[in-house]
Amino acid sequence: MAAKNQKTQKPKKRKQFSSSNIDRDSSTSKKPKLLASAPSKSPSNKPLKKPFNSSKQKREHPSHSKFKKLDSGNENKELTKRERRIQAKELAEARKKKRKQHYTLEQELASLWEKMRRRNIPKEDRSKLITEALQKMKGKIPEIAGSHVSSRVLQTCVKYCSQTERDAVFSELQPHFLTLSCNAYAVHLVKKMLDIASKKQLTGVLSSLRGHVASLLRHMVGSVVIEHAYQLGNATQKQELLMELYSTELHLFKDLASIKESRLIDVISKLGLQKSSVLRHTSSVIQPILEKGIVDHSMVHRVLVEYLSIADQSSAADIIQQLSGPLLVRMIHTRDGSKIGMLCVKHGSAKERKKIIKGMKGHISKIAHDQCGCLVLVGIVSMVDDTKLITKFVIRELLATLKELALDKSGRRLLLQLLHPNSSRYLNSDGLAFLNLSVLSLSAKNNSEAGSENILSDESGKEAAKSDIPEENLDEERTKEEATTNSDMTETKSSKSDIPEENLYSAEGGKKDPSLRRKELLVKSGLAENLVDVCIENAGELLTSNFGKEVIFEVALGGSDGILHPTLDEKLNNLHQAIAALAAKPKSEEPEESEEEHVLENFHSSRTIRKLVLDCPAFASTLWNKSLEGKCQLWAQGHSSKVVSAFWESSDSEVRKMAKEELKPLIDGGILKIPENKQLADED
Repeated sequence: MAAKNQKTQKPKKRKQFSSSNIDRDSSTSKKPKLLASAPSKSPSNKPLKKPFNSSKQKREHPSHSKFKKLDSGNENKELTKRERRIQAKELAEARKKKRKQHYTLEQELASLWEKMRRRNIPKEDRSKLITEALQKMKGKIPEIAGSHVSSRVLQTCVKYCSQTERDAVFSELQPHFLTLSCNAYAVHLVKKMLDIASKKQLTGVLSSLRGHVASLLRHMVGSVVIEHAYQLGNATQKQELLMELYSTELHLFKDLASIKESRLIDVISKLGLQKSSVLRHTSSVIQPILEKGIVDHSMVHRVLVEYLSIADQSSAADIIQQLSGPLLVRMIHTRDGSKIGMLCVKHGSAKERKKIIKGMKGHISKIAHDQCGCLVLVGIVSMVDDTKLITKFVIRELLATLKELALDKSGRRLLLQLLHPNSSRYLNSDGLAFLNLSVLSLSAKNNSEAGSENILSDESGKEAAKSDIPEENLDEERTKEEATTNSDMTETKSSKSDIPEENLYSAEGGKKDPSLRRKELLVKSGLAENLVDVCIENAGELLTSNFGKEVIFEVALGGSDGILHPTLDEKLNNLHQAIAALAAKPKSEEPEESEEEHVLENFHSSRTIRKLVLDCPAFASTLWNKSLEGKCQLWAQGHSSKVVSAFWESSDSEVRKMAKEELKPLIDGGILKIPENKQLADED
C-alpha cells in the first residue's frame, strides 16, 4: 500500500510543477498581441496557446491596453453602421413614399378608366380622358404595364388612343418588350402592341427577340408572345425565328439564318452543318418544352416536324412515345400538328395508339369538326386494327352529332372515308398525302431494305437526305457517307439495343383487311344504321347542302363496294322513298312565295339526284315511278332537266327502257336537250 501511495503522489507533484510552468508562460503572454515577441517554434506550446489566448481575449474589456491601437478602426466601424442605419431608414421612407404615390396614381387611373371604358361615352370625351391618363403614366408606362391593377387602364388607352399617342407608348415600351413578354399581366398589352405595330416596328420587336426564342418557348407566358410574333411575321421573319432553334451556329450568326431554304434537311446540306450536332441542339430545345407541356403553338409543331425528318430511329421513337397520349390532342389543330398526329398513329405501337385514342375521349366531336384534326381521325379509322377500341371511344361519341357532322365541311370527311375510302372526290391531294406520311427512320420499308445487318435510322435518314439534296451537292454527300460508314454502323448497332422492341418493330398502318375493318367500324358498330336514319329524317336539308349532299349520295348508293348491302337494304329503300317523296312535291309557279326551293330545281340537290339516277338503278326506278312518270315535260327546263336527261343517259338498259317512251318526243321536239355524246343512247 505504501508503495502504491508513493506512486500516486509522484504524478501529482509533476502536475503541480507543470502547471506552474504553464502559469509562468501565460504570465509572459499577457502582453498585447501586437507588441508580443515572436511565438515559440516548439510544437508542444501551440495546441495550448491558441485556445487559451482566444478565451482570454473574450473576457478582457475593450479598454485594455492591447486595444488602444485599434480604437480608430472601431470608431470607423461604428460610424459606418450608423450611416447604414440612416441610409436604410431613408430608403424605407423613400419606398413608402413611392408606394403611396403609386397607390394614388392607381386610384386616379382607375377613376379615369371607369369613365373611358363606357360604351355610351362620346368619342371626344373619351379621347380627353385617354390623353389625361397617358400624361399621368408618362415615364412610368413599363412599370404600369406589368401591374395587375393599372395594366388594364393602359390596354384601354392603347385601344382607343390616336396613332401619335400609340407610337409614343410603343417607343417607351420597346426597350422592355423582352421583360414584359414574360409578365402574366403585360402579355396582353404586348400582343396588342404587336397587332397594331407597323412593319418597321414589328421588325424592331422581332430583332429584339432574336437570341431568346428558345428561352421564351420554354416559358408558359413568353411562349404566347413568341408564337404571336411568329404568326404576324412574314416568311423570312418566321424562318429566322425557327433557325435559331436548329443549331448553335444559326443561333449566333444572323447571316446564316437568312437563307431561303425552309426545310431543315436543305439547310444542313447547304451550310454543311453536322447532322449529329443539329440533332443534339434541337433535342435540347425540344425536350424542356415537351416536359413542361407547352405544345399548343404552331412554332413548336414546325420544329417537331423538321426534327422527325432528320431524327434517327431511337430519337424519333422517343418523341412519338412522349407525344402519344392526351398531349397530342392539343397539337392537331394546326397543319404541322396534324402531321405529327398522323405520324404518331402510323408509327406508334398498339399501346401508344391506345393512349392516343383514349386521350381523345370527350374531344372527338370537336376534333372531327376541325379542319386539320379531322384528318387524324381519318388516319385512325384507316390504320388502327382495334375496332372495338375505336367503336368505344370514337364512334359512340359521334352518334349523337351525326347530322352536324354530315353538314360540316370537315366533319363529313370521317364519314365519307368509311363510306368511300381514299376517294379523290372527297379528299384532295393534300388529304391523301397526309395518309401517306411517314418518318423515314421508322419506315418499315427502309428497315426491310437495310438487310440482315439491321441498319436502322441513319441509313434511311441518309437516303432521305439524298433525295432532297441538290444534284451539285450529291458527290460531296457521297464522299462524306463513305468516310463515315464504319462509324455509323457501330453507332446504329449500339443504339438498337436501347430501343424498346415495341417501337423497333412498330406497325405501319394496319394488318387487318381494310374491307373487314370498314365493315366492323361502319356496319357492326351501328354507325351506318344511325346514319341512314339521319338521312331519312333530314333528306331535304342534306340534299340542298353543299357538303351534306355528298354524304346522302354515298349512303343512298350503299357505300363503296356495296358495303351497306344487304344488311341495310330495307332502310336504304326507305331513304330512296324519302328522296322520291320530296321530288314528287308539286312545282310552285311563284317561287318567291314558297318557303323552300324544290329539290329538283335546287343547284346542289338536282345534281345529287342526277348522280343517283346514273349510278343506282334501284333509286332511278323508285324516283321514276313515284315522281317523274308522266311529268317529264314539266321538269324539262332549268336545273331539273339534268335529272330528267339522266334517265336517257343511264348505262342501265332497264332505266333507259323505262323512260324512253316519254323522253323521245321531248328530245325530238327540242324541249329536252341532250349532249351530243349521249345521243346514241336510243340505239341500244
